[in-house]
Amino acid sequence: MSSEAGLSSYSYETLKVTAPGDHVYHVEINRPEKRNAMNKALWREMVLCFQVLGEDTNCRAVVISGAGKMFTSGIDLMDLASDFLQPQEDDAARIAWNIRKKIYEYQESFSVIEKCTKPVIAAVHNGCIGAGVDLVTACDIRYCSQDAYFQVKEVDVGLAADVGTLQRLPNVIGNRSLVNELAFTARKMMSDEALSSGLVSRVLPDKSSLLSAAFDLATEIASKSPVAVQGTKVNLLYSRDHSVQDSLNYMATWNMSMLQTQDIMTSAQAALQKKTPKDVTFSKL
Repeated sequence: MSSEAGLSSYSYETLKVTAPGDHVYHVEINRPEKRNAMNKALWREMVLCFQVLGEDTNCRAVVISGAGKMFTSGIDLMDLASDFLQPQEDDAARIAWNIRKKIYEYQESFSVIEKCTKPVIAAVHNGCIGAGVDLVTACDIRYCSQDAYFQVKEVDVGLAADVGTLQRLPNVIGNRSLVNELAFTARKMMSDEALSSGLVSRVLPDKSSLLSAAFDLATEIASKSPVAVQGTKVNLLYSRDHSVQDSLNYMATWNMSMLQTQDIMTSAQAALQKKTPKDVTFSKL
């Protein structure tokens, strides 16, 4: 889908998608009666939703939050048990092969957030447990409420986190000792520690003010040139995974075409006229 997708394109069982502002989309994990536990439908719909968001030319920034009293309680163990604890094969190699395939599928549910070129802001209130940490570490920006806590819960249920936390959290907070402590003990990291460690960049008093701040941030981002913003996200992620020189080479190749955008002249003219980006209309991308 390369043209604008209306909200009718975002109809899901476990996710609620709204558009609270111009070019800003809000994705809510919508299983409040189950504390937003992640069942098979949610894992599947995350991929579908963010693939559409990535292609939706009307979308320039995304906020993801949890409906109800908690961001997410993590995986829905009862719902997912059939995928991993009740194998259909009786041969060990085939069981392992199919489990590996299934893990790749679940990893994609959050990797798709990184692959979406639109900046994604996680707005976390109350508990962000287990797979919730996998999800938010794949986001570009994280805000939380004062009552929020983060918990790498997997060791408490007998497994190693396998869909992104162990790979992304060290890069996010830059403290291997703290990451190891959190992953080995499954202890809670409260909002003040999350802020001081760099897991989140802002703590708000409650859920209402959290969402308001997240939407304001998304609106600010959405007011900028989409060529500039999306190019920035692509290159930030590339530089995370490559050397400085490789990243500089990639940036030069990227901008040898992107510097030809009309957005630069539009922005320069706005600056000369003492206008802000919010006063400028950029073409869709």
